[in-house]
Amino acid sequence: MYKKGINNVGSFFLFNDGSDKNSIIPIMNFSHKTFFCGLLALAFVAGAAQAAVNMPVHKEVLDNGLTVLLHPNSQAPTVSCRLFYVTGSVHEVPGKSGLAHMLEHELFKGTNKVGITDSVADARFMAVQDSLQALIRSAKLAADTATVKKLTAEHDSVVNEHRKIFVKDELWSAYQAAGGTGLNAFTSDLMTAYIVTLPKDKIELFMWLEADRMQNAVLREFYSERSVVREERRMRYDDKPAGRYIETLNSMIYEAFPYRVPTIGWPSDIDNLTREMAAEHYRKYYKPRNAILVLAGDLDTTATMEMVKKYFANIPAGEAFPPLTIRDPEQAGEKRLVVKRPDAPNMYDLVFKTAEVGDKSLYALDIIEGVLNGRSGRLYRRLVEQEKLAVGIRSSNSPNKYVSEFGVHVNLRPDADEAKVEQIVWEELEKLKTEPLSDRDFEKVKNHSYAALVRSLTDMENVATMLAWYEMYGDYNIFLNWADELSKVTAADVQEIAQKTFVKEKSVSGFLLKK
Repeated sequence: MYKKGINNVGSFFLFNDGSDKNSIIPIMNFSHKTFFCGLLALAFVAGAAQAAVNMPVHKEVLDNGLTVLLHPNSQAPTVSCRLFYVTGSVHEVPGKSGLAHMLEHELFKGTNKVGITDSVADARFMAVQDSLQALIRSAKLAADTATVKKLTAEHDSVVNEHRKIFVKDELWSAYQAAGGTGLNAFTSDLMTAYIVTLPKDKIELFMWLEADRMQNAVLREFYSERSVVREERRMRYDDKPAGRYIETLNSMIYEAFPYRVPTIGWPSDIDNLTREMAAEHYRKYYKPRNAILVLAGDLDTTATMEMVKKYFANIPAGEAFPPLTIRDPEQAGEKRLVVKRPDAPNMYDLVFKTAEVGDKSLYALDIIEGVLNGRSGRLYRRLVEQEKLAVGIRSSNSPNKYVSEFGVHVNLRPDADEAKVEQIVWEELEKLKTEPLSDRDFEKVKNHSYAALVRSLTDMENVATMLAWYEMYGDYNIFLNWADELSKVTAADVQEIAQKTFVKEKSVSGFLLKK
């Protein structure tokens, strides 16, 4: 399952999609992100909230570059396991979009030890299929449809014979037989993640399976799986009312930066991905120096680190990605997109690019998100309750690596005047620029954020995911320090950041309207 979305991951909340058995979509908005627990202290002093997260995390980087984070917590006899490969669609070159997502699917096919009964015959079948696919590509270039049809039938016959020596879903079955839950995977702009929660006495199974998958993956059924991905794209984007609108709006937000490319890939690129491309990418980059391993739960740090080293320390480091130096040019002016179609759901989006994760301005934008959001938020009161122009609204501060976004999304009533909706949204943004927040509004937003934090402090799956995510961003401590940084934001900070962010010439707006 690909993830193109809130946050990019990262980008705007609008880009979340549904999920299947290989998908998970974590919500990463600062003031609504899913928080985790450990030892937490929240103190409210002198009328101003002061907050600190005090949580034990052991970090160690192996000689081959594998980053390991361990959080011991004995609230339940389980351990949530995460392996993030910091390779996503931002690392794909033109013509190969969707490659990381394809590999996410393919790494469930097994290795030379898992998912197969005869590894020697397996290799022979793979070589025959690769040869036939090379001939098929040549025939397609020559527009020789008869040869393409003949070779495709031969290829499919070989695949059917190959499947007779498969052990279907053996990796899934091994985890499930060990009591694993939450087994899943997802791909984003920045990484590909494999996740599972296991009984505490079964984490060595995770080590063995994932170390094997890191070294010995075999990309079986590549071309039939490519067809599955192409159909997934058709269902989620090409045939959905909002699909092409979303992709077009995203490509307007980003002119040069690769967040503009859909994580699932462009249709023509998916159709031309080859097993050789995927195998080369896997061989170079699905390796320790580009991986983050996180375990959170009932574990002993010393014993667990010894186990990690036993299985992962001797794996070659792999190659580093070239530095991502491309950046968007300064936006030349306001951008607008209007898409009309008979099945459109009627929506309005307004997006601004903001600083990358870790920048102090994002904490002020968290406050703004809280002021605008929810049934007591300013936009809901104006657009839904007072003017009866919308059925729902959402503002989203979506931090991300390299560049972030702040967005407003409005679900319009069928008879709504879209120009008036846009006018009201801008009026509320202008108020944030010209009128300081009241102490009451300011503290209400902060306290709501802290309450959401406290409510979500017991889920080790979230612990593991967020530690991995923020380490991928650059430092898991950004996450641990979030509550403390939010407590430092002042009303003056909010007004200053609103003035810098909500500039019409730097905005991207979109309307998806029923014809």
